[in-house]
Amino acid sequence: MASIEQIIDDFAYLEEWEDRYRYVIELGKAMPDLSDDKKTAENKVQGCASQVWVVSHGSDDSADPVMTFEGDSDAHIVRGLVAIVLSVYSGKHASEIASTDAIEVFDKIGLVEHLSAQRANGLRSMVKRIRQEAVKMQAA
Repeated sequence: MASIEQIIDDFAYLEEWEDRYRYVIELGKAMPDLSDDKKTAENKVQGCASQVWVVSHGSDDSADPVMTFEGDSDAHIVRGLVAIVLSVYSGKHASEIASTDAIEVFDKIGLVEHLSAQRANGLRSMVKRIRQEAVKMQAA
């Protein structure tokens, strides 16, 4: 998976929004598929028009574990958005995830303003869900 720094750099290089959308779709295609047994109601993100699943993992039982995420969607562009969100959060400590708003990254690359209202709401739901998982990991 590409780092968020690499994705931001690539977005800066691509001037046309059509090329940026293609790049988002490519990021989604490059993401490993989520196995069907993980596509459960529990892992489904509520508030997304498309089907989106996010699975979180903590590295250990410490008070501030490093978290990794898996995700998937049934829509190409949304799957790419999932890939970007996961690149923001995966591999970071729960405390850092809880205090990081990935929407700011999407604003920085100008992506939020180019999403439909439904997709932007779904994106916010995904970010909220991941940050809630991080808070839960810290409390566990």
